[in-house]
Amino acid sequence: QAQLVESGGDLVQPGGSLSISCAASGSITSAYNMAWYRQAPGKQRELAASISGGGSTYYADSVKGRFTISRDKAKNTCYLQMNNLKPEDTAVYFCNARYSIYEHWGQGTQVTVSS
Repeated sequence: QAQLVESGGDLVQPGGSLSISCAASGSITSAYNMAWYRQAPGKQRELAASISGGGSTYYADSVKGRFTISRDKAKNTCYLQMNNLKPEDTAVYFCNARYSIYEHWGQGTQVTVSS
């Protein structure tokens, strides 16, 4: 049974940093492309960052230079390091794993940026 479990969401002050994690298990292998999506209240879910099985990364313009996506294949875990957080980064962050026709989502972790 494929499963993605996010953790690490928290309340952070503007300008602060936070790292969130996504632990994959079951049929999700290191060949999967991994991504972090986010959904703010009243807004559509949007892609924040992604990393391919080969390590190529993509960042949305809104997070470029502040967020870093990485993965530890031995632990089958994907990370999102977020620096210089802004109130507009407040959202539920969802982990996504995709390979060919297979796609899986995590349950989400809340990140709130507020003073």
